[in-house]
Amino acid sequence: MKKKYEKYINYIVNDIEAPYFINMRDNYGLKQEEYSLVLSKVFNEPVRIKDNRIYDTNGNTIYYETSDGSWYKNEYDTNGNNIYYESSDGYWEKKEYNTNGKVIYFEDSDGDWYKYKYDTNGNEIYYESSDGYWEKKEYNTNGKEIYRENSDGEIIDNR
Repeated sequence: MKKKYEKYINYIVNDIEAPYFINMRDNYGLKQEEYSLVLSKVFNEPVRIKDNRIYDTNGNTIYYETSDGSWYKNEYDTNGNNIYYESSDGYWEKKEYNTNGKVIYFEDSDGDWYKYKYDTNGNEIYYESSDGYWEKKEYNTNGKEIYRENSDGEIIDNR
């Protein structure tokens, strides 16, 4: 890439904001075949573009934009779990996963959050939410729920 052209691409990368496709076309005058030069740097990885979607090297959709400029972004961990979602209306979600790929924490821009704990067999043994609700569970060796208790005072005991 020519030095002058590379300097312009770097300027765009540092300046551009979503909606990316509309801004690259209307504000920077780029052609579609030039979009990946910018977007690979914006997302810090090689990207594939198809139908206003941007895919990472694992085939995950990391960005999508509609013709009216609405958009959403996704981020993934090394296991392919979606750890972050954000949309043009300001809504976002964050997730954390355990080593088995199960969600252990969820939080969103509305102020809601949820926590989960699992036993060694992957059964959910604890749940808690931002509204104060919680639930505890126990399972037998066959994975059948044998005990449940929650913050509403309900207890089901089949031990």
